Amino acid sequence: MKIPNIDPELRKIADTLIRNGKKAYLVGGAVRDAFLKRPVTDFDIATDATPQESMRLFPRAIPTGIQHGTITVIPRSRRFKVEITTFRTEGAYTDGRHPDSVAFIDDIFLDLSRRDFTINAMAFDLASNVFIDPFGGRKDLEDRIIRAVGSPLDRFREDGLRTIRAIRFASQLGFVIEPATLSAIAECREGLLRISVERIRDEFSKILEARKPSVGLQLLVDTGTVEAIVPELMACKGVPQPQHGAQDVLAHLFATTDALIPDNLPEDQLLILRLAALFHDIGKPLCYSNGKNGVSFYGHELESEKIARKRLQQLKYPNSVIERVCHLVRHHMFNYEPGWTDAAVRRFIARVGLSSVMELFALRLADTKATTGGPSSWPLLSEFKSRIDRVVETGEALSLKDLAVNGDDLAALGIPRNREMGALLSELLDTVLEDPSLNTKEKLLEIARAKYFSLQR
Repeated sequence: MKIPNIDPELRKIADTLIRNGKKAYLVGGAVRDAFLKRPVTDFDIATDATPQESMRLFPRAIPTGIQHGTITVIPRSRRFKVEITTFRTEGAYTDGRHPDSVAFIDDIFLDLSRRDFTINAMAFDLASNVFIDPFGGRKDLEDRIIRAVGSPLDRFREDGLRTIRAIRFASQLGFVIEPATLSAIAECREGLLRISVERIRDEFSKILEARKPSVGLQLLVDTGTVEAIVPELMACKGVPQPQHGAQDVLAHLFATTDALIPDNLPEDQLLILRLAALFHDIGKPLCYSNGKNGVSFYGHELESEKIARKRLQQLKYPNSVIERVCHLVRHHMFNYEPGWTDAAVRRFIARVGLSSVMELFALRLADTKATTGGPSSWPLLSEFKSRIDRVVETGEALSLKDLAVNGDDLAALGIPRNREMGALLSELLDTVLEDPSLNTKEKLLEIARAKYFSLQR
């Protein structure tokens, strides 16, 4: 079988090993993605060269994991990286994540047998163009199956992160997980408790960024692995929402994440929106009420924000991500009416922030589509967007920085720089949002002087 599309710089690295009497096999994700015709950005080469021999052949390499046999070579173009790892077998995984010891060997078949899934346990011999597939990975690719190499229980007990990696691959690739492997994920789910939250977070994010994240999210729930990530999702199962038809809260959250289409969205914004979609109603079980007026969830957006902040902090997402997600969750219940005055439109922009408006609209559309099966509120949102655009075009004040006065101006009046000054600036902004013509330095200082000193009498 001919090796597909070997990059010239990758070939040069492999030939350096081969010319020096060493073996070079392309392994792992690069082989899998070549068959799937997916873009490859990083490559793995397995070799019988020891780490020290590899370092001598590539003196500028980075010894990224040399104790486990891995060095990293960056080609001159810096378009990708190549990890070169010595064939190895591994000892026990006492910590449930890393082998206690490794032994370097010269057998590619034994090396492949330690890998996680059959679709990642294939290799191309870069010297002879021979394809090696001892565990049927190519057929599993064709059949769209995620299957553990050897005993699924052994693979997951070795490394607890593999449970969520299996789910991530199924979600990204649209594959199904083979029954024995799926059963082992559920049996070994507590192994995730021994994994760093950063590694779990990264896999969880990849699930959310998949074309249809509900595939992976449902597998997280079905296997119980969600307990180590967002356990509050389990409480959403079975909570009815009469206004959402047959959807319970959990199904609605999943449908909303699916409704946020990744096309034309930067990767970081897609993650923000998918996280907001997943958390936007997660507080509903705590707010559930079934009174004389029917089922209600009053204040659920505030509870949802609390849960989102707690979980995102525990998963160690960056503060910038946490704040954006929580902001969207808190404000997702906005309810525009055509009768709003321009002042009401300005107050909305001031409250949610102009930079968040389009993300809130995207979340609302996804929420509506998940409820009705189509973006039925789009005409109303389109009108709202047009009104916001008109307000923005006027250049009217929409935030504190847009005011014609600042803290220095108020301090010059004798107003101390404390909480009262902050409150006064907010009052001035409210005044200007109601009547933009008042946004002059003279008028605002007059208003500030009257408000502050009248309170001091």
